[in-house]
Amino acid sequence: MNYHQLNEQDIAYLISIVGEEHAFVGKNIEKDYAHDELGTVSAYPDIHVFAFDKSHVSNIMKYAYEKNIPVTVRGSGTGLVGACVPLYGGILLDLSKMNKIIELDKTNLTLRVEPGVLLMDIYEHVEKENLFYAPDPGEKSATIGGNISTNAGGMRAIKYGVTRDWVRGLEVVLPDGEMVQLGGKVVKNSTGYGLKDLIIGSEGTLAIIVEATLKLIPKPKKTVSLLVPFASREDAIQAAPQLIMEHVLPTALEFLEKQSLQYSETFLGKKIPHNNYNAYLLISYDGNNEQAIEEDVEIASALCVDKYKALDVFLVDTEERRKSVWTVRGGFLEAIKASTSQIDECDVVLPRSNIGAFLEYVRKVSDDLKIRIPYFGHVGDGNLHIYLCKDDFSDDEWQEKLKVGFQALYEKAFSFGGLVSGEHGIGYAKREFMRKQLGEKQLAIMRGIKASFDPKHILNPGKVI
Repeated sequence: MNYHQLNEQDIAYLISIVGEEHAFVGKNIEKDYAHDELGTVSAYPDIHVFAFDKSHVSNIMKYAYEKNIPVTVRGSGTGLVGACVPLYGGILLDLSKMNKIIELDKTNLTLRVEPGVLLMDIYEHVEKENLFYAPDPGEKSATIGGNISTNAGGMRAIKYGVTRDWVRGLEVVLPDGEMVQLGGKVVKNSTGYGLKDLIIGSEGTLAIIVEATLKLIPKPKKTVSLLVPFASREDAIQAAPQLIMEHVLPTALEFLEKQSLQYSETFLGKKIPHNNYNAYLLISYDGNNEQAIEEDVEIASALCVDKYKALDVFLVDTEERRKSVWTVRGGFLEAIKASTSQIDECDVVLPRSNIGAFLEYVRKVSDDLKIRIPYFGHVGDGNLHIYLCKDDFSDDEWQEKLKVGFQALYEKAFSFGGLVSGEHGIGYAKREFMRKQLGEKQLAIMRGIKASFDPKHILNPGKVI
């Protein structure tokens, strides 16, 4: 694209919108703002600006649209596919300071927030009122704007769905600076095309989220987890869909393997109880009827031991034990990153019936390429996180192994009816694999949607399509 190169006049105008203390240029732009959490792609903007309210965003976009300046939106930068990296320079529009919780509406069970509110702050704000926002992505320091932009999933997706299912309304700024309201507090909406749902998961390529209205429910009164050990990964993976089919839907159903568990325990300096088995299912149930949950736990425990080859069932019913186990599970990504010099991720989602065969293939690829590939996953919804580790490979060897490894893994996933990404998005890093899977017709439709929203292609160029 033939974008306008920022000059001193442009920079002075942008600074006048947000204030000199909230704009950074050239050598004053910190390195961390040139990449995301994974750091597989890096590029600096011409100017990094912090917006503090929606009028800042609107005025910046009006100017960028008029001048044909590329704009990349950023929150906490916790993404893993390069979606917040300003590949074409221009403006890095940082919304992390737009972090106000605007309204908690107990009658309509909604929460209105700015896009920079952290996920952990949403939990804290609503749960003290005995309310519940269910999406549970692993990175609790991510912003809600980023969660919406990638349609983040997490461990509770099996029962409660993903972020899209919990967004009632969005206020967005279009590329030309106009603000529009999509949806609202209403439960039902059959009013024309679902533009709100197009924004969710679009990774900042269609419009900029400046306010979100989230759905809430009453907080479940009781939560119980089960740590279920197995002699082998195959037994654990085979048990997961059987348990879902023969019993009530759990809140979360995670697969843990000894290797990933050891990485996390070493990294965190914390151990889970009963940590000497080869593989586990970590199962959680919640609800408002204590007796019903106890019955669920009894039935699930009996099924696991009597029918699914579990070696035992350990009840994780105290807050201390539950925090210990789930903290170690939540630390897997950081632990794997700490174990090597660099990682890259394959975030596939598969039909549950194919998980075992796919992970067997992952181990084959690891052996064939002689590269370490740890993994873990939300086995309840089929979303797997597979990490290729650079370790001691040279840069050239690493790039070649990534190319061959990703090609093999994605092709196998596609053969099973899987998709490129379950929750982390496409961004820059996964575009070629999405193209191969979806084909030109679907991409042409997506490009048409992009052109309708953003005819000048100034929003987050180089991403997704």
